[in-house]
Amino acid sequence: MRKKQKTMEELLEEALVPEEEQPYEVPGNWIWVYSKFLLDFIGGGTPPKGYNKYWDGDIPWATVKDIKGRYLVTTRDKITVAGLENSSTTMAYENELLLITRMSPGKSTITKISTAINQDLKIVRPKIQIQPYFLWLFFTVNRTLIESMSTGTTVKGVQVEKLKKIPFPVPPLKEQIRIAAKVERLLSKIDEAKRLIEEAKETFELRRAAILDKAFRGELTRKWREANLSTTITNNELNEEHYIIPKEWKWTTIGEITTFVGSGSTPKGGSDIYQTEGIPFIRSQNVLRNKMDIENIVYISEEIYSKMKRTQMCGEETLLNITGASIGRAAKLSINLIPCNINQHVCALRFVDNINKDLPQYWLNSPYIQKIIREWQIGATRQALNFPQVRSLPFPLMPKEEQDELVKIISGLLGKEDKMRILTELDKSISQLKDSILSKAFRGELGTNDPDEESAIELLKEVLQEQVK
Repeated sequence: MRKKQKTMEELLEEALVPEEEQPYEVPGNWIWVYSKFLLDFIGGGTPPKGYNKYWDGDIPWATVKDIKGRYLVTTRDKITVAGLENSSTTMAYENELLLITRMSPGKSTITKISTAINQDLKIVRPKIQIQPYFLWLFFTVNRTLIESMSTGTTVKGVQVEKLKKIPFPVPPLKEQIRIAAKVERLLSKIDEAKRLIEEAKETFELRRAAILDKAFRGELTRKWREANLSTTITNNELNEEHYIIPKEWKWTTIGEITTFVGSGSTPKGGSDIYQTEGIPFIRSQNVLRNKMDIENIVYISEEIYSKMKRTQMCGEETLLNITGASIGRAAKLSINLIPCNINQHVCALRFVDNINKDLPQYWLNSPYIQKIIREWQIGATRQALNFPQVRSLPFPLMPKEEQDELVKIISGLLGKEDKMRILTELDKSISQLKDSILSKAFRGELGTNDPDEESAIELLKEVLQEQVK
């Protein structure tokens, strides 16, 4: 018996998202549609490895590593016609959307070239008229949602059936074009602003490095030293090992001028022990260069703190990151964080009384000592410094009076030059502005919608009409 054909009204009822399930309100001539009625998700594949005749041809072959921005213009790998014909890979054509469904699920790009794809990508082909850029906007806005829908312990992936259930707000075609044009214009300005911020950050970092290099070669305090010091404190027998320092200084090591060098630990329970209040617990992300980041502080209970007696901080320590990507960053511990403790990735250094407690952070962040730290890093998979290495780090010791003077000069210069905090905050604000623009684009709040234009439901009816016939 022939299956009864559904009416247009029945098909629309299946395709349209009920009002109570719509994520938010959109203009009256927009419609909410389940993605499966709008989009086809077409998978790819990989030609067999080890067959030279399948590889290094003229056909681009895209993988996750090629998806980096809004547009795809080239791929790392290429395949031959034989590779295309003897695998499950599929060709995407210019201006089609590629969506990552495995490894970095939710990330997408618009391809500006014809390219084959591997199994971790999907070609997203609209069944109705949807602008490629508008489609990219949709998946960019919903990337967090797609990530939350993904499963897998080591490699995350999202099932196509889940993607098909995502509600899609569809505006009229002309509105899609206007939205795409306005968002692209705004995002281009944001990209340029972020580029300028990165350039400014790099300039300030170079300036900071230059200041610290001059500071520990005696150049910043030369006039003060000539006017105030008449005697030397030692000879320069180690100058040949390092570099020439003023005759009033001497080379020593961190171990010779500290009373304590050691790191803490993370108590049993891992991140589950962290609280929203209690005793501050310092991790490597809290130790920046010459300053502490207190925005990302976590806390532990007083009970846990009381059991970590060896690394209870007193407030005069210099903290040095000794593992991971931030290895070598150093800062004096903020007194307003006391009492506190540290984890195993942070090394605390307590200096003897004749060392200005603000000085070591500047030395540890100087270009010379950073070069040594880079050369000394150990660990096959994770960069790390051990305590003997930290103790053996060189230190240019100068008279206490000159230390105090040098700290004043350095803090004054860095205070004038260090706009990094402002730039970082500006960078965050721009990122929030980008998120706001994308959100408004899918709510019809960019001021581009024309309420008199024909409803987008007519676009949907065109594709559904084929099922009515």
